[in-house]
Amino acid sequence: MQDIIALMQQPEAWVALATLMVMEIVLGIDNLLFISILSNKLPHGQRERARKIGIGLALIMRLGLLATIAWIVQLTQPVVTILGNELSWKDMILIAGGLFLVWKATKEIHHHVDPVDHEDTMVGVAGITFGGAIVQILMLDLVFSIDSIITAVGMTPHVEIMVVSVVVAVTVMLLAANPLAAFIGKNPTIVMLALSFLLLIGTTLIAEGFGVHVPKGYVYAAMAFSAIVEALNMWARNARIRNKASTH
Repeated sequence: MQDIIALMQQPEAWVALATLMVMEIVLGIDNLLFISILSNKLPHGQRERARKIGIGLALIMRLGLLATIAWIVQLTQPVVTILGNELSWKDMILIAGGLFLVWKATKEIHHHVDPVDHEDTMVGVAGITFGGAIVQILMLDLVFSIDSIITAVGMTPHVEIMVVSVVVAVTVMLLAANPLAAFIGKNPTIVMLALSFLLLIGTTLIAEGFGVHVPKGYVYAAMAFSAIVEALNMWARNARIRNKASTH
């Protein structure tokens, strides 16, 4: 307890805490998008429970990984060489997670573009079981959690700061999960945009796994720009609908 009090008296500790909280919240957006899209494929009565379980698993997994930081750091050591690239366990986990995201997003985009041949897997129809959804959420939780914790380890040596930032970020995810999922469900174009984001995130994870560093600022700037453009399109559509309604 005295160590924590002494730590909180250091200005640099508060700076590290604020920085880590922002980083964890931003990184949580990727996870939250996937959880929202996947849970929306379940029957209405199961969606909120799936989100809560998925986000709860993310918290448990990240806190568990923080308890094994020494092991987590070892995941960055090269263990195999493929096509001249030295890959660590972290790299292989990122590549596997990226491939899964690309496959999942591509499959969902295909279902939305050609719904006639995939009526059983359209959003709003139970094209996936509750257990299947939880397993897929858990797989991506693992990928995002390892990436998040390793990034946090590189920013501060204090586990206490990491724990607080993780808890705050997951709490924000929990509060934002239902509104985000409802918004995505009510706006079909947002679904396609979110799936495109998942494609981008998956590709970035694969590149990171093979040692090609992609600054996350560029990725999130592109996502923010696309979201702003889509918001303007929605604004314009709503204005046209209101104008059309007022003329009748």
